[in-house]
Parts: sequence; C-alpha cells; structure tokens
Amino acid sequence: MRRVVVTGLGAVTPLGVGVRHVWNRLVTGQSGIVSVAGLQSHPRWPHLTSTVAGLVPKSGSQHDWRPDDWPSIDQRRMSEFTQYAIAAADMALEDAAWKPRKPVEFEETGVCLGSGIGNLAHIYDTSLSYEENGSKRLSPYFVPKILINLAAGHIAMAYGFQGPNHAVSTACTTGAHSIGDASRFIAFGDADVMVAGGTESCIHPLTFAGFGKSRSLSTAFNDDPPSSCRPFDRRRDGFVVSEGAAVVILEELEHAKARGAHIYAELKGYGTSGDAHHPTAPRKDGHGPYLAMRKALKNAGIKPRQVDYINAHATGTLIGDAAEAHAIRLLMVGEEGYASEEHVALSSTKGSTGHLLGAAGAIEAVFSILAITTNTLPPTLNLQEPDIVPRFNLVPLEAQKKKVNITLSNSFGFGGTNATLVFARLNQ
Repeated sequence: MRRVVVTGLGAVTPLGVGVRHVWNRLVTGQSGIVSVAGLQSHPRWPHLTSTVAGLVPKSGSQHDWRPDDWPSIDQRRMSEFTQYAIAAADMALEDAAWKPRKPVEFEETGVCLGSGIGNLAHIYDTSLSYEENGSKRLSPYFVPKILINLAAGHIAMAYGFQGPNHAVSTACTTGAHSIGDASRFIAFGDADVMVAGGTESCIHPLTFAGFGKSRSLSTAFNDDPPSSCRPFDRRRDGFVVSEGAAVVILEELEHAKARGAHIYAELKGYGTSGDAHHPTAPRKDGHGPYLAMRKALKNAGIKPRQVDYINAHATGTLIGDAAEAHAIRLLMVGEEGYASEEHVALSSTKGSTGHLLGAAGAIEAVFSILAITTNTLPPTLNLQEPDIVPRFNLVPLEAQKKKVNITLSNSFGFGGTNATLVFARLNQ
C-alpha cells in the first residue's frame, strides 16, 4: 500500500482567511463567533431562537474574505460554498508548490471535496421566484450552483486536473470522509496527488430555523456570541452554525520526496463506522465513534497509548459531547491505552470556530496537522466547568505546549456517520 503525506494547507474560516493567520488566532484563544440578529439580508433573522454564528469575516482587511482576490472565482456562476473551496484549494496548492506541467501530472492529480448542505440560500430564493414568476426568471446557473459536486468540479476545471473527481456529502463528517477517501485514491494508485477537503456556506434563516426545530442550536448566549459554543462545559446547550472551507493537498510519499516538497505529516490511518441508531442523536455509549477511532488506529498500525492529541468532534451538545468522551475513554484507557485518564489530551476547536458542518472535518484535520508541526495543543474555549466524567486533559481556555507526534481527528454527522483520521510526524 502506498504511503500518503500532506504537503499543502488552505483555509477560509470564521477566524479569517489563510492557515497561519487562522492558527495564530486559534491558539491565542480568539473567537470567530458573532451575532447574526442584525443582518439585513433577510427579515427573519431577528426572530430566530439562535442568533449566533461563525461568519467568515468580510470587512475588507488583509485576512478577510475578498472574492476578487481569487482569479478563478466567477461570482456570477458560483455559489459561495464553491468560492470558498476554490480559495482554500488555491492556497493549499500554492503552499504545496504543486504546479503540474506535463500531461501525466494533470492526469494523476484529482479532487475529492464535498459539502453538507451547500447553497441553501439560492434554492430558497429561486423557489420563491419560481412560485411567483414561473421559469421566465430562472437562472441558467441554478442547477450548477446547487450541485454539491460542483465545488470539486470547478477546482478541477480551474487547474486542469483530470484525476479522480469525487464529492462527498455526509453531513458533518463530509470533510473527514473527503480527506480519508482521497487518501485511498492515492494509496491504491488512482492518483499521485489529491486536493481534498470540505466547504460550507449555509448561513440563512432557514438553516437556523431547521436546526432550531430539532433543538440542536445554542440559544442561551445570544447576547454574548463568543461564549455560545461550550464543548464539554456544564452550560453547553447546543452547537453554533458556521461557514468556511479547508483543503489539504495529499500526495504519495515518494512523489513528494522526488520533487522536494515540504511534508507536514503523514496520513497514517482512516476509519469509518455507522451508528445505525437515530437520524440526529448519537448512541449514548458512543459505540459508533469508538468503532471509527479503533478502525483508524488499526489501519495506521498505532496503539491508543501512542496518540498524543485528539481533536474531538465535540460540538457543544449535551448528548454528543458525553457520548464522544465515553468512546474516547473506552479506547484510550485500558490494556493498550494510557494508565489513567489524565494522560489523554483532547480539545474541541469548535469553541473558537463554531461548527463548520461539511467543512468541520477538514479544518479540524488542518488543526490536527498543525498540532504536530508546532507541538501545540489548541484550546477548548469557554470550558469553565467541565461536566464530562472522564478526567481528561481537555486543554481548557489556553493552548498548551507538548511534543506531538500522533494526532486523531474525529468527525461525526447526522444519520450516524462517523470518521476518524490519524496523522503522524513523518518517520522516513
């Protein structure tokens, strides 16, 4: 089986645009969660039960979202989730210094990138227009704008990549599945290089109303948005919807070494599972996440006690955080794990970014990779009163320095879909 490494990173997040800027804000304890109650784009905003979100900043400063900065973006033809994906891919490709020139290089480079919801606003607005006016005002770009696979398609078209072109849509596990699936395209010889990740831009009142009806969203901190996402904390009351995109460049190890590429880490393992339990709620015992983590470690050939850091999926929901903590304890403390819970280090970076839905697994994979390259554990913001029974090191409030060689990145989604990625410092 061919080995897979990470050679490039790109990100568009509520903490800003650009991986270094985003990471710096994350480890210094800053938040990208703001109020949406005052948005003027739709009259429904002030009447929602949850009015906090992780918005990609757009005020125009250097690290804000400026679509005109990206020549490959056609704002008229592309949804915002596609625009975010193209920008993240452009940053990652530049970071990897991967610029194919030969026909075979284009043929052996592919894209695997998806979204959980995609473009809800365009569907909503077009539906209203169609009901009122019929098809005479229907845009010819309507269908291309809403198709989940068009983010991957536009990236491939922008760069001429003719390798596997694949799109994943597995709710909040999308980003992790995309990266894991892309690694297998390389491992099995279908490509030498893959552009992989997730993207999301569904900040719309209908999104908040829908999640609100299922009582999934945080509502207790509308007047204090940065405090609203509280993974593992006693006062947690739901997740915070966010937007953005993240992309990693995956590459076959010998291919990367031959061209002298900078290698961030090796993608050592990938595990998936299904809860087979409930459309939105996890099993309380966390059996699905446990299976995904166990399979990923088996795939990597790594024992639980070798893991230095876990980036938890933990979104700030009452049941979800507790179930994941139970699963982690079952895996990480025992015969092949750590002797005590205090040695297990994990955090949830959603306290800073909110929940990027289909892009969450991708940006959290980036954070897991950077934990290795910087020997830094990113903090869990707002963790003031932990109520999780296992007494893990949850990295509360402030980042911690630690030698990090191996990380796990967890992602779980509605429908009971789970994925875990294992990254490791490259051992030649």
